[in-house]
Amino acid sequence: MTTTIDPNLKIRFEKDVKPVLGKTLGLTNPLSIPTLKKIIINVGIKKTDSSEKDVKTAQTELMAITGQMPKINGAKKSIAGFKIRTGDPVGVSVTLRGSKMFDFLDKLCRIVLPQVKDFRGVKAKAFDGAGNYTLGLTEQIIFPEIDYAKVEKVHGLEIIIVTSTKNDQHAYELLKSLGMPFEKGETK
Repeated sequence: MTTTIDPNLKIRFEKDVKPVLGKTLGLTNPLSIPTLKKIIINVGIKKTDSSEKDVKTAQTELMAITGQMPKINGAKKSIAGFKIRTGDPVGVSVTLRGSKMFDFLDKLCRIVLPQVKDFRGVKAKAFDGAGNYTLGLTEQIIFPEIDYAKVEKVHGLEIIIVTSTKNDQHAYELLKSLGMPFEKGETK
């Protein structure tokens, strides 16, 4: 009998990864095993004459990437030096949970990151001390949902992976077991 690997990361996590991760970390209580809580994807928008169009474009692209409608984030206070007033759109963001979160992480680790030019892995130093990982990408065009020919402006995005643990080492082991391609030889 041959064993097959389930293509769904959420099912794979529950069946295969979670029990092994518990043993690796020495955790006997299944509720203490670290899990993913949410993934936040954020795109900042520069203040320009065409920023209203840029916001709509970023919103459309982020919706194509994540499969969920992004919210527009407004400035919390006015900053005269940047010519920003309270409420002006400064970015768009999406919070993914559940199956969409696992699907996005699987796509990010197996499809998107490996096709980055000269990719050697992501840094293990990007943990925040509370078990969360932040990853910055310089171009949205590396996602397969974005049509390179239709892109007017290339912009970056920030991906924040929030875990249930407050321990960076446990979060590192969780992401590593889920397929996050960390640099070789680098550990948390």
